[in-house]
Amino acid sequence: MTQDAEPGVRELITARRAELEVQAEKLSQQLQEVRDELEELAVAERVTRRLAEQLRAEPEQKTPPAAGQVAGRVVLLVPQCERGVDEAVLPTDYQRIMDVVRKAEGPVMVKQVCGELGISLEPARSEALRSKLNRLAERGWLRKLADGKFTTTL
Repeated sequence: MTQDAEPGVRELITARRAELEVQAEKLSQQLQEVRDELEELAVAERVTRRLAEQLRAEPEQKTPPAAGQVAGRVVLLVPQCERGVDEAVLPTDYQRIMDVVRKAEGPVMVKQVCGELGISLEPARSEALRSKLNRLAERGWLRKLADGKFTTTL
């Protein structure tokens, strides 16, 4: 081999080294993505395990808890309406709402329920009540009509 061939070999080595460094960087990024996904799956497994434990514990409870926590905030639990389930399982606020709607002579508007419950008609208060009415409708306790009024499902 002559000395002229040596610079050509060095160029080949340098080029190959650059290719391998690019490939190593790509593989490093892929490895990080895989590790991130593995971490997400581990979190999902923990959440699923906790939910399964809660579901297993539920049948043992005679009445569902009135409140739960989601992301550190206290939220009321409104179970799905099922045959044979009494309104007593609902939190007190929701029971009062159900009572107002049931006693009304026809479908009620949010502002009527606000009035009956002594709740201010300011938007923040009435929208909070609208959310509760919608939640009751979504879970089958009430029926929401096309005009936005609510009535009992019976």
